[in-house]
Amino acid sequence: MNRNDLKVIQGGGSNTVAVSERKFISAYVTDTRLMGVVGLHIHWMLESPTFYSDFHQFFYFDAEEFGLETYKSVMGNDAFEISLIEKTLIEGLGGEKKTLNERESRYLVQQFVKETQALNVTPCEPQNEYAFLLEDPILLTAEELLNIANKLCTKMKSQYQVVHYYLMRTFGRDTEGASYLLTKNAHIEDIAEDKASTLCRNTIEEFINMDGSLSYLSESLIEVGNNYKIILSEVKLEDEKVCYAKKRSSFSVSPAEVAMLLNRPEFVTLFEILVDPDEFESEFSLFSTGAMQTLHDNGRLYLEFNRNNDHVTRRIFRLNEDVHGLYYISDYGQLVIAAYTKEEIRDLENRLHKSGINLMIIPTAKYEFKEPVLYEFIQSDFDDFNEFIDSLQ
Repeated sequence: MNRNDLKVIQGGGSNTVAVSERKFISAYVTDTRLMGVVGLHIHWMLESPTFYSDFHQFFYFDAEEFGLETYKSVMGNDAFEISLIEKTLIEGLGGEKKTLNERESRYLVQQFVKETQALNVTPCEPQNEYAFLLEDPILLTAEELLNIANKLCTKMKSQYQVVHYYLMRTFGRDTEGASYLLTKNAHIEDIAEDKASTLCRNTIEEFINMDGSLSYLSESLIEVGNNYKIILSEVKLEDEKVCYAKKRSSFSVSPAEVAMLLNRPEFVTLFEILVDPDEFESEFSLFSTGAMQTLHDNGRLYLEFNRNNDHVTRRIFRLNEDVHGLYYISDYGQLVIAAYTKEEIRDLENRLHKSGINLMIIPTAKYEFKEPVLYEFIQSDFDDFNEFIDSLQ
């Protein structure tokens, strides 16, 4: 064996390992590219004269803003650690896992890094762990590119879904993402703003033209920086792809109008926490594995996402409909759970009831609001949720 063939990589721990061979075992990517984010997992077998181990790499890519945002790795086959990373990075994307070969896997990592640099963002660390994937540029044939595009993009379930996804990618200035939904000879005009924006809500109406063709007229509420606009556009489809797109008009909207457009019911159940905060937090951290956590002045908020992106298939698309439920643990000793439908709040309650947390909490109140209030409570100076509700009345 030639010592020049040996390379040092940083594994899941602090130890470095001399690797003479990497054997590709398997890989998958999520079919969520049209949502603007992708999760990728590659499994290798590392070998050297004195070492033999599995090696798992996880990549999280954001096409609009952050590029290759997160990278994690696991040396060995610790099932709990691997599952924890999958729940955190992969399952919240709401997509299916599509199998990749080694060539496709290397190509995607190279594309992730290239697009990250184009966004003027530095790829996430430690780059030395995945540098070997960038050494030999992978050039795919037209057939291979089509095959990988089919793996990256979920199969369309409705015409509405095509329109929503196209506008979502277009407003995000994600040219490549939008291209997956275009016919070869599509006639499109630039619908988006100069800066990347977020599609918050989109309503579609079907219209039959004089020539018998069908147009999808969209009213899109977008967020551009700290401002909001409504874009009216027309989209035509051919074989579940966009063949025509044109902006009809646009105008700014006030915060009050935005609140009305995004308004929806919120169902809330309030619990008192009966045990020591540290004991409760330890149990809840296991219960909330995979949820997104954000810290606030008076507590912690956990967002639990749906396991699929079926909300994009409906005539009216709302960005926050990918949230299944919210859990807020206040420093005051209260657990507040919220959801946007009765079915979802019942599901949250039932899962808490069946978990070990059930013995640590007691329900004290249930509410149904015409508009969301939990975020308003989190941002208020109130410690007690009931007192906050009394102040609204």
